Amino acid sequence: MVKNILDKLAEEVDKIEVSGKNKETNDKQPALPADEQAVSDKRQKVSVKKKKAKAKNGLPKKSLPTGKEDKEIKDELSMEELLEESPIEIPEIGDVMEGKVIEIFSNYILLDLGPLGTGIVLGKEMKDGLNAGGKLKKGDTVSATLINLGDEDGYIELSVREASYEKAWENIEYKRDAQEAIATKVLDANRGGLIVEINGISSFLPVSQLSSKNYPRVEDGNKSRILEMLSDLIGQELKVKIISADRDEEKLIVSEKAVMSNEEKETVAKMKVGDIVEGEVSGVVDFGAFVKFFPLSKKDSDKEEDKMEGLVHISELAWQLINDPREVIKKGDTVKAQIIGINDTRVSLSIKALAKDPWENVEKKYKIGDVVKGEVDKINRFGVFVYLDKNIHGLAHVSEFQEMYPGKRMDDVIKEGESYQWKILSMEPKNHRMGLVLVKDKEGGKKESSVKQKAIDKKIIGDKKKIASKKEEKKTTKKKEGEKKKKSAK
Repeated sequence: MVKNILDKLAEEVDKIEVSGKNKETNDKQPALPADEQAVSDKRQKVSVKKKKAKAKNGLPKKSLPTGKEDKEIKDELSMEELLEESPIEIPEIGDVMEGKVIEIFSNYILLDLGPLGTGIVLGKEMKDGLNAGGKLKKGDTVSATLINLGDEDGYIELSVREASYEKAWENIEYKRDAQEAIATKVLDANRGGLIVEINGISSFLPVSQLSSKNYPRVEDGNKSRILEMLSDLIGQELKVKIISADRDEEKLIVSEKAVMSNEEKETVAKMKVGDIVEGEVSGVVDFGAFVKFFPLSKKDSDKEEDKMEGLVHISELAWQLINDPREVIKKGDTVKAQIIGINDTRVSLSIKALAKDPWENVEKKYKIGDVVKGEVDKINRFGVFVYLDKNIHGLAHVSEFQEMYPGKRMDDVIKEGESYQWKILSMEPKNHRMGLVLVKDKEGGKKESSVKQKAIDKKIIGDKKKIASKKEEKKTTKKKEGEKKKKSAK
């Protein structure tokens, strides 16, 4: 049986004391005056303590013979001096200490703690902390946390798990602050992302933090398909950076897309808004399409890893209104696009920027007051979106409809996909806006001739006059400016 830690300490002190006495005997040197003075000082201190004790208790204390008292004082002084020369600190619960492996058993490990005695690491405290299986061997140095000064067998109980857990978090926090790239293996997947492990601590890699290479491009947004694609990454090694680490909550979040090589950063730095690139559609989602392309600085490369990826937002796919990107573009298509934005690693592209704006000459084709045929594209709470041709669309506002059909809902009178006659109320080519109002039903019924319709016609005539007046004012202003320039030239 291993002796109690305090007995062990006492043994060590006795060894030091005996060693000192033997040295003194071998040297056969008389006691130095300084020693005698120290004894005298000690005797005085004891005397003062006795007097204080008598005064406090009111009782005389039994005194030792002078010679015996001197020996006791000398022994006490000797131990104090020896402990000062070779101090041995008694550890406290929670302290982390190191020990050498003495023996390894299936469910516990024995550690040599030097003067403190023998430590034992039991069961779960061993396996969860070391996580090394058969790799640990005799003579290895292990850090462990003190959890009990002495069990019933006299061993000092230790936990490798607690010590390694603290060290693991310290290392994680350091790597987070240093933004160090870490290699980790994917352990599991769920619909929200991947489960990885850093320093034995479970970490979460959200889908949004995956690199463009591993981001699941699922055209219909099917969650089961997304999970299937994420599951294909299980067992693979990824490089990540820690973006959030909360030791108290035991939450650790990492990002793959935060890891960019210096070369990638240089490539992005060389890109600029306005560049025209050609690439392949790598995925189509509800909000747009992803395109992989070679930057102009690497246009002659044939390496897949040299490609960058950009997003063409649904509003940048074409000039017409698009409800579903899949109606106009599909995965595998080869497209040309213009870079319209660069934000860190995110590149925004536009396909419609390379197409002619159909609204540029809209006034040559349509005039305010014209009655034209148009197909209903969508009905919402604001009104009805109507296409007059492939690219030009307008809005029939709900307020105009309610004046013409009080008490009725728009979808009671008109249907999506059907064509009706519409009167143009207003046009704003620069803003791609056109105001419309319904003038005939689907069957070609009578044209509205009510007071409300007359008011609409009056408004149209008024708008025409205003436009004509503005044009006349512009001509007059230009004429005056021209005359002033001629006078100043003379």
